[in-house]
This record gives sequence, structure tokens and C-alpha cells, in this order.
Amino acid sequence: MSDRTHDSDRRRLLRAMGATGLLAGFNALLPAYAREGMTRHLNTAAAQVPGGGARDVVMDVHVRREMIDIAGGRASAITLNHTTPGPIVELWEGQNAHLRVHNHLDESTSIHWHGILLPFQMDGVPGVAFPGIDPGETFEVDFPVRQAGTYWYHSHSGLQEQVGQTGPIVIHSQGDDGINADREYVIVLNDWTFEDPHRLLAKLKEMSDYYNFSERTLGDLAEDFRQSGVATTLKDRLAWGDMRMSPRDIADVTGYTYSYLMNGVHPDANWTGLFTPGERIRLRVINASAMTYFNVRMPGLPMTVVAADGKEVQPVETDEFQIGVAETFDVVVEPRADQAYTIMAETMDRSGYARGTLAPRAGMVAPVPALREQPQRTMMDMGMDMSQMDMGGMDMSHSKSAKPMGHGQMAMDHGSMQKMNMPKKESGMAGMSHQGHKMADSKMSGKMAGMGHDMKKMAHGTGPNAGTMGTGAMMEQSGPVIAKHGPDMHGAGNINIANVQRDRLAERGTGLEDVNHRVLTYSQLRNVVPMQDQREPSKTIEIHLTGNMDRYMWSFDGVKYSNATPIEFPYGERIRLIMVNDTMMEHPIHLHGMFMELENGQGEHLPFKHTLSVLPGSRASLLVTADEPGRWAFHCHLLYHMEMGMFRVVRVSDQSGENNA
Repeated sequence: MSDRTHDSDRRRLLRAMGATGLLAGFNALLPAYAREGMTRHLNTAAAQVPGGGARDVVMDVHVRREMIDIAGGRASAITLNHTTPGPIVELWEGQNAHLRVHNHLDESTSIHWHGILLPFQMDGVPGVAFPGIDPGETFEVDFPVRQAGTYWYHSHSGLQEQVGQTGPIVIHSQGDDGINADREYVIVLNDWTFEDPHRLLAKLKEMSDYYNFSERTLGDLAEDFRQSGVATTLKDRLAWGDMRMSPRDIADVTGYTYSYLMNGVHPDANWTGLFTPGERIRLRVINASAMTYFNVRMPGLPMTVVAADGKEVQPVETDEFQIGVAETFDVVVEPRADQAYTIMAETMDRSGYARGTLAPRAGMVAPVPALREQPQRTMMDMGMDMSQMDMGGMDMSHSKSAKPMGHGQMAMDHGSMQKMNMPKKESGMAGMSHQGHKMADSKMSGKMAGMGHDMKKMAHGTGPNAGTMGTGAMMEQSGPVIAKHGPDMHGAGNINIANVQRDRLAERGTGLEDVNHRVLTYSQLRNVVPMQDQREPSKTIEIHLTGNMDRYMWSFDGVKYSNATPIEFPYGERIRLIMVNDTMMEHPIHLHGMFMELENGQGEHLPFKHTLSVLPGSRASLLVTADEPGRWAFHCHLLYHMEMGMFRVVRVSDQSGENNA
């Protein structure tokens, strides 16, 4: 037997062994009555390549409502083949997939195959791609597998995703991907609530910061008076009050109601993946949560990012990365010591965490880091033009990496704007607490009446030329890029304007600005191969991400989905899609059916993305080749934002010119 054959057999054996550690996490979810007899089926769906090699896949997915043990309690959940998250759908590039979805619920359901290239009729979005799967019915999905990588699947019907209807997809490369991992683990991150999600949404509509227990209090006010002085502190309160915002609005839904799970396992249960020191381990990290951003790190163990949203990127070594809802990142780690390592997935708002362990032996644990101080928003997140403002001592250290827009991103003189006196950034910072009641002024500080007169002057519109200008409209500027805005505020669906739209792709994620180790940024992602389509875009479409947090309204261009018309992508054309975030929070924007190429300064090696986290007050540019005919969903992947109207349809006419209406 040759050394190469022996090494191949060794890797295959190690992968099969690794499946046991992965499946233990899923099996721990099952109630006792469901565990018996399930192991064989789950082994079949393991992420490691079995002895038979690449093959066509026929798989049945059964959707049920069941009582299960989860997050330290017992609850009614929507399960997939008796588990949540559901079984791994394992496919092979170059082969065929035949997936049968059986609906055992008493309501309609669906499954969207997130990031998968397939005919639009099988994409799984009710009302857009198909009617949905009625109770007792089966929907069959057939498609040739045209890609490799890490993806996931979830319901696209109502709020079913929140109560368990998610699962991972692993597609193995047709050729050698060069990663040569000894073991692979899927790391699925979820947020779980024992509340009825419809009741949760009703609470957000009634009081948008219902779950935020870290609003500024009278104690914070007194501390800020002491540290910053009365005048500066009052300016700060008035500025945020005029905008009906709070600098501590980091997440709509927090650890007050959420438990954060790794492969369906509560942090106290400690999901564990096994390794032998010296092995290369591939972690396929999927953020399958409904509303939660995670910051992922493994203290003492560097990570090498090798793929983003399923697509390979040139390796980037880092110590931490932020993963938006619906994104996936593949990382390789090489633990050499005979010790355990914590996989720490801390929520962006610091209200909780999901946690697991990599260890040489079962039962080993490593220290779990304490939650770090909660971040807060800055005036830059509000899209303020700092170059024209009296900063009043405001600390802009968290925004020093902002820079002008790069190639392909429009810049126009914004016209006159009155100078505003901006207060010093709040210096005090109370820790997150889930105990006790909110102070009486904590709501008032973020909900003072009236948008100020100066804020209204920042309004912008969508006039006849909005979103239609090409690269000829670009201008070089020495300061931040400022876009021209008209008088339109986008109606009641929008409460704020990003007057300055910055390229923030080189910035670290919220809360990671000052950590003393390496943090992945979008600007570091570089495709392993040059772009196949290097044509200049024939059409530019600009979309504004808009919201009224006070009334919990979310939309594109201030228009909710029920009142919107499709976005037209002419078949075969090269499209530049520009997204402007007019809100003060991140939005993970997902395009179905096609990959987008992020214009991040990597020349001909722009990385592919199916979901892009657009930072507050930022402007991001992407390129799309409209070569997938059909009606495709385009939406924010924060579940309750999508439900409240932040959703559109992208319509790609087919080769005959039909628009698939």
C-alpha cells in the first residue's frame, strides 16, 4: 500500500470518527422516546465523507411539531427528522440531489435551501417561488449540484424558523479543495426562546426596546455628569433623544428571552468535538439564528478562514470573526497541545453566548471567557458628517477606519448642511443585566419627542436618477463620501438618514473595535480565482435599508413588501447593486438564487457573498451577473425585520425576455 493511499485511508477513518462527536450534539437534543433507533439515520447524514465516495443523494425530510428537551427545558418545537437543528443534508458537487419534504404539521410550511443554486420554483419561498407545502403534502426538489461549500436550510413560512426549523448543508468539492482536513465539524448557532414568536413580535411592535435591559439609567446620568460634565452630558442626551434612538440599541432581541445554542446544545451542556493533537480540523460555522449576531473566537487557538458563504477564499489567519445572521464561515484550526479549547460564540450585544469545546477526550473542558463590556453606537453609526461638525470633544476612536468610497461607488456633493454641535461620546458603560426593572428615564432617553429640524434636513429621496448612475458619476474627494439627498424621508417607514455613506468594509464589527487581537474584516476576503464576468455593469440599482425603530417598521426605500414592486434584473446583464444603510443597526441582506461579488478592493478577486452584513451608516457595492431566471427573494435575514416588511422580489427575465411574473 502506498503512503498516499495509507494517508487517504487515515483521513477517511478520522473523518468517520469525527462524525461521532458531531452527532452526539444533535442526539442530545432528542427526548428519550425519540433517541432509540435514530442513530443509524443520523450517521448517514454525517458531514464526513463515507467510504462510498461521491454519489447522487435521495433524502427525505419530515417536518413535525414535537415536544423536545432543549435549552435546559422542554418545549414544543418544529423538528426535522425528529431533531432541531435538522439532520445534515450532505451533497456532492457534480452529482444530483433529490430531496423530499414531507409536511406533518397542521399548517403550511416550506424549506428554503439557503445559498443553493437551483431552479427558482424549488427555492422554497411561498408566494414568490411556489405556493407552500400544505399539511399532509410532500414537495420534491430535484437539481444538479453545481457548487461546493457550507450552507443551510430553513423554513420561509411565517416565524417557523424561530421554533426550530433549521439545519445544515454540506456540499463536498468535486476536486481537491486544498484544505486537507483530518476532521470536519459543523457548528450551527441558534437563538432559542420559550416565548411564542408571534407574542415576541407583538412586544417589539408595542415597545421596540422591550428586551433591552441595558438602557441608560439615572445612575448612568449621574456618572456621566461626574466624568463628562453637565453640559456635555445633556448635549449627548438631547442629541440621541432628538433622533429617538439609544446608543445601547445593539440588538432587538436579547439574552433576556434567548438561550444561545451550539448544534442545538445549551452552553451548560457543552457540545464537544474530539480531535487528536496535530490534526487539521475544519469547522463549518453557520449562523442559523433568527436575530443574533455572534462574535466567534477560540482563546489560545488561531483560526484560518478558508471559505465565506460556502465559497473558498484565500486563507486569512485571524483570532476572531463576527458572523451575521445567515452567513457561514469555514475555518481551519490545528490544535497541537493535549488540552481542551473553548469555542466561544458571544452575542454582539454581550447578553449571552453559545459555547462548545474541542478536546482530545470527552469530558474535558477549558475556561469560558467572561462576557465583555457591551458596545454602544456612535454618531458615525447614525451616518453623521463629522467633517462639518463641531465635535465638542467627541471620541471618534471607534470610527477612525472610515474611508472614502472606492471604485464603483457613487459620490456626489450633498449640498448645503448646517453645522451641528455634536456632544462628546458617552464615557460611562454599565454592564448588561437581566435583573430588576428598568429605570423610569431609560425609555425617555431614547424616545424624546420629535425629529429635530436639522435631522430633517438630512432627508434623501429616490428621484428619477436615483440608483441609475454608472461609474461616470464618481468624483474623488479627500474626506468621507457624501451622497446628495432630496427632501424625501421615505415616509413613515424611515426615521433616520445616513447623510454620510461610508465604505466600512475594512472596519471590525460592532464591539470588536478595540480588542487586542486580530479580527476578520470584509476587506480581507479575496477569491481564490479571478472573476469570470469582468464586464462593466450595464445597470446600477441603489437600495436603501430603512426603518423606524420607534414603531418597529422595516423596509427597503421606506416601502414595505406588501406595497413594493419587483426589482428588475435583465437576463444576462451585469448589475451593480448598491446598498445604503440608513438605519443605526446592522442588517444581513440576503439575495436568493445568485451570488453577489463584493467590491472590497480585491481587484479581479472579489469574494462571493450570498448574505452581506451592511454596517450602520454605510454604503456597500456588489456585482451580480443575472444568469438565473426567475423570481428571487431579496431580504433582511433578521427574521422579525423580514416579517415586518424588509423584503423585496428580484425578477430575472429568462432568455426569451419573459419576466416570470
